[in-house]
Amino acid sequence: MARWKILLSEFDIVYVSQKAIKRSVVADFLASRALEDYEPLNFDFPNEELMCIAATEDSPWKLNFDRASNAVENGIGAILVSPNGNHYPFMCKLDFDYTNNMAEYEACIMGLQAAIERGIKTLEVYGDSASVIYQLRGEWETRDPKLINYRMVVLGLLREFDDITFNYLPRDENQMADALATFASMIKANKEEEMRPIQMSVYEAPAHRHSLLQY
Repeated sequence: MARWKILLSEFDIVYVSQKAIKRSVVADFLASRALEDYEPLNFDFPNEELMCIAATEDSPWKLNFDRASNAVENGIGAILVSPNGNHYPFMCKLDFDYTNNMAEYEACIMGLQAAIERGIKTLEVYGDSASVIYQLRGEWETRDPKLINYRMVVLGLLREFDDITFNYLPRDENQMADALATFASMIKANKEEEMRPIQMSVYEAPAHRHSLLQY
C-alpha cells in the first residue's frame, strides 16, 4: 500500500483504503453477472441409471467340512470362507471309536460352532458325504441310532443362523477340508497345545528364481 501511494503521488490521484464490503453488495454483484446457461446443482441420486446394488455384509459365508482316517489316527477338518475370500481353517483329532458318518457329523458341528462364535448369520455348508448332507436337508431319513443324536445337535445349532443351506459336492471339489482332516489324522499333537491356523502359499516358480529376481 505504501508503494502505491508513492507511485500515485505525482498524479492528481488520492489512494483511499477500501472499507469492508457488505455481503449484500457482493451478492448483488454476483447476481448481476450470472451465466445464462447456469443450472443449479441437482442432489437427487440418479438411481434410474443403477445397474445393481451389492450388499457385501449380507453375502453368505461358506463352510466346507470333511473327515479322514488312516491305520492309526483319525481326524476331521473344516474351513470357513468369508465373503471377501479369507479362509479360516480348523482341524481336530478324534480320540474315540466312530463310524465314517459320525466323523462327518463331528466335522460339520465343529465348523458350525466356529461360525456361531464369529457371529455369522448367513452360511452355505458344503460336504462330500451325501448321507449326512441329505439327512440334514430332511430329504433322507436318519435311521442309525448313533446319528440321530448328532442330527439333533445340528438342528439345535441351526437356530443361531438366519439363513443356512446344506449342499453336496464331490470329494475332489472339497480338497481343502479333506487336506485339513488328513493332516489332523497324521500328526502327533500334544493335547495341551493349540496349533495355530496354517497359512498356505502357492509358488509359481522355483526358489532360486525368486532369489535372482530380488537381486
